[in-house]
Amino acid sequence: MGKKASPPNGGQPDVQLLAENMRDTIGNFVRAVRRHAGTPSTAQGETLAFLERSGPVSIAAVAENRGVKHQSMRLVIAKLEESGLVALQQDPQDGRGYLVTLTKAGLAETASARAARTQWLSSVLATTMTPDERAILQQALPILQKITNLD
Repeated sequence: MGKKASPPNGGQPDVQLLAENMRDTIGNFVRAVRRHAGTPSTAQGETLAFLERSGPVSIAAVAENRGVKHQSMRLVIAKLEESGLVALQQDPQDGRGYLVTLTKAGLAETASARAARTQWLSSVLATTMTPDERAILQQALPILQKITNLD
């Protein structure tokens, strides 16, 4: 588990320690939700989630987002296409290229995984948190969203 941030300077937490604790805690949180909901992170799952957020994109764009080589992503896309979760369509901007898009089955897969995670987390929030703790979490969300919206 993470270290506790202790405020050394006038009650202000050490920014480096706070950052490390947040990174560690949020990472553990995401992994716990995925594990308990039965939706572990995989290259295929992460690719489907990216495609759901981005819409049709080139294999190169998916590879760049995932931080992998184009050739590696082509293999992931091929498996997803074989499973009927994605389809390739000709890029209207580049007649030689293709865009990867989710199929109805791919959309259903991502929706199902998201629903499982939400259901598990809802249950945990309802059964292990007090109303005051849930209110604190609700108040903290805009602060976390501020960080995620820096793109």
